[in-house]
Amino acid sequence: MSRTRSCCGAVKYALSWAAGLAVLGLLAGSAAWAANPVQPAQTSDTAPAASSGQAAASGAAGQPMAGQAVTVRLRDVARLLEVRDNQLVGVGLVTGLSGTGDSTGVSSQMLANLLSNQDINVSPTAVRGRNVAVVVVTANLPSFSRIGDRIDVTVTSAGDARSLVGGVLISTLLRGPDDQIYAVAQGPLITGAISAGGPGGSSLQRNVATVGRIPGGATVEREIPIQLGNGSTLTWVLQDPDFATAVRAAEAINSRLGQGLARARDDRSIVVSVPESQQGGNLADFVAAMGDVPVTPDVPARVVVDERTGTVVIGERVRIAPVAVAHGSLTVQVEPNYQVSQPPPLAPKGSQTVVVPGSRVQATEQPASIFTLPGSATVQDLVGALNAVGASPRDIVVILQAIKEAGALYGELVVQ
Repeated sequence: MSRTRSCCGAVKYALSWAAGLAVLGLLAGSAAWAANPVQPAQTSDTAPAASSGQAAASGAAGQPMAGQAVTVRLRDVARLLEVRDNQLVGVGLVTGLSGTGDSTGVSSQMLANLLSNQDINVSPTAVRGRNVAVVVVTANLPSFSRIGDRIDVTVTSAGDARSLVGGVLISTLLRGPDDQIYAVAQGPLITGAISAGGPGGSSLQRNVATVGRIPGGATVEREIPIQLGNGSTLTWVLQDPDFATAVRAAEAINSRLGQGLARARDDRSIVVSVPESQQGGNLADFVAAMGDVPVTPDVPARVVVDERTGTVVIGERVRIAPVAVAHGSLTVQVEPNYQVSQPPPLAPKGSQTVVVPGSRVQATEQPASIFTLPGSATVQDLVGALNAVGASPRDIVVILQAIKEAGALYGELVVQ
């Protein structure tokens, strides 16, 4: 129930009710359906386009999906076991702020320590000001990074700074989980935000002004040694675990590079034996050849709904059993109704005219919309039927949950 207040001071209570969500599991091809045939939802060739924000299919929004398998490269759906990013973090100072920095003493102490490193000894109380801010600097160190490579860094305020717009990051050491220094970051920040203020407390801000990035702002100073496999085998790791995809990837490698080289160890890993001719200095060529192997990943039957934003994403493989859905909505509106009560004639002394609060309740129920779906209904059938009855995104979320509870939705329902 959400409460809104009109400009005249009326208070409205709106109760959105997915009333009459009657989900009936019907037997396919039963005599009742045969006697009263129901016009099925439009096929994928004539299904109406999904309106913006209502429903999204795994293909283009509102476009019928061809139902064809998608073929991608192995490197696009998997990675080598040893190839991974490494997180780096550091704490530093941003200077050059226009009075929007920290007001705490931590930034003053860090600035005094920085000046002390430059043989300038001052007290932290002597460098107080709001032109500096304490920040946390993070970066991802890619695999095979070499000394001198540049990587992007993200800078976030760690104090009470109002904005980092126009600031410059002072040289900051970035360390790994082993407390070793792997990179050094420095440079001007890019926030993509606008922050301004004026006398009287007026201010204007667009986007987040306390988070910024420095493209190529860190220089790699230490390399991370990486050894691919154990010399005789390599392991590919799928981004989305799936037994069917793992088996298909192993078969594709064997078909392209030689039978018996690859096998699916589980739903995520594919172990590949490296031929003796490719071991040693030719390993990079072998890895590149495997990365270009075409693979047809399996697409799970999944429906993802976000109740906060009303977003619904329906996978192509989702199927629905014969089902009928009745959907309506009830709106209850409560408005204050004030009445004036005056004292009657010859009223006791001290009687006053008072305002007596009251309320007026009005309920409006929309006619229920009923639609049916035939057996093995596809996502196009569902989207077309929901759009035909004018269901809102939040109504679609409730309807899908009810169909799943009735056991008529064949697929995974993920509610975020």
